[in-house]
Amino acid sequence: MIFREANISDIPQMQIVRNSVNENQLSNPDVVKDKDYEIYLTDNGKGWVCEIENEIVGFAIVDLVESNIWALFLKPKFEKQGIGKHLHNLMLSWYFQQTKTTVWLGTAPKTRAEQFYKFSGWEEIGTHGKEIKFQMTFEQWQNL
Repeated sequence: MIFREANISDIPQMQIVRNSVNENQLSNPDVVKDKDYEIYLTDNGKGWVCEIENEIVGFAIVDLVESNIWALFLKPKFEKQGIGKHLHNLMLSWYFQQTKTTVWLGTAPKTRAEQFYKFSGWEEIGTHGKEIKFQMTFEQWQNL
């Protein structure tokens, strides 16, 4: 299992991961373009991947511009192995080294993702469209 910074050449495999999920599925997979990933990886933030035998099985991307977790996804057969938590921690450690600004995310209610974020110390602060909105302050992160 290798965790590393994501790069542009990873985007096709990241798209495969994003479109493999059972929850928080895109209603139209073509909505999120390769160019969107590229912007987040090069201009707006940073991303990380987990590889097993040269296959990307999970990834995370944080957006510094909007102070938002843009993505944290795993292929379903690789869940419950600590991969998501490791990607989460890499992402937040880097984010809070760059800024002390509170970071937020949205996720669908009644999903494993909702439980994951609650367990990981995120604070539920309302809604964002049809999603639950969570936030993590620098102080909360430091105390975990």
